[in-house]
Amino acid sequence: MSTGTNETWLTQEAFDRRSAELEELSVTGRTEIAKKIEAAREEGDLKENGGYHAAKEEQGKIEARIRVLTELLRHAKVGDAPASDGIVASGTVVTATIQGDESVFLLGSREIVDADTDLDVYSEGSPLGAAILGHRVGDTVTYTAPNGRDITVAISKVEAYES
Repeated sequence: MSTGTNETWLTQEAFDRRSAELEELSVTGRTEIAKKIEAAREEGDLKENGGYHAAKEEQGKIEARIRVLTELLRHAKVGDAPASDGIVASGTVVTATIQGDESVFLLGSREIVDADTDLDVYSEGSPLGAAILGHRVGDTVTYTAPNGRDITVAISKVEAYES
């Protein structure tokens, strides 16, 4: 269900979860890391101050995650998963045989699923995702992987994602 170039489909639950994470990082995360950096700065020489460098690295990771979440939420399309009409779309769970092995995965954003799920996720922009997007159950497609190999994918089932 991706209509814009940066638009990402999210369930309401995923949107709420990522919004809460953004709020936590923007307020508490930034405050705590600023305190760590200040405390490490007070220890003296910054060149050889491991605590300072670790805190600055953590700050960079927090700021990067804030940017990712901000962009994701700004372009999120929130709603139910697309109806399962047998056509591969963002937000569908696809069962396919890839090079002879059956695989079940979500086509969409990793941000949709909980961290504790074992469901693989492929984005629509990945080589696999781009190759199968818009195809239907029964279709077989071939795409060229980044390593130059031709990969054959036979789509056997497409269903709506349920969190």
